[in-house]
Amino acid sequence: MIVCHCQRITDHDIHAAIDWMRAADPATIVTPGKVFRSLGKRADCGDCMTLFLDTMRANANLEVPSDLQNLRPQHRKDKTSCKATPRSSTT
Repeated sequence: MIVCHCQRITDHDIHAAIDWMRAADPATIVTPGKVFRSLGKRADCGDCMTLFLDTMRANANLEVPSDLQNLRPQHRKDKTSCKATPRSSTT
């Protein structure tokens, strides 16, 4: 199926690019830009982006590597104010 008409990119091209990137570097973060570049192309009008992303999400190799998941710090439950030492006034 043609995903990007402007650049003649098919769903097979997208899956092959993702599989190739993941095989070359298992820890890589796969983005649409990287897929376009790996195919030697670049986004043109952007009308395909919704279908392009849906096609990417359907690939099992798109998943973020487990050692890179959950890198964000956990949010604190208590929303207390900053505990920095207040400035003393010298007036």
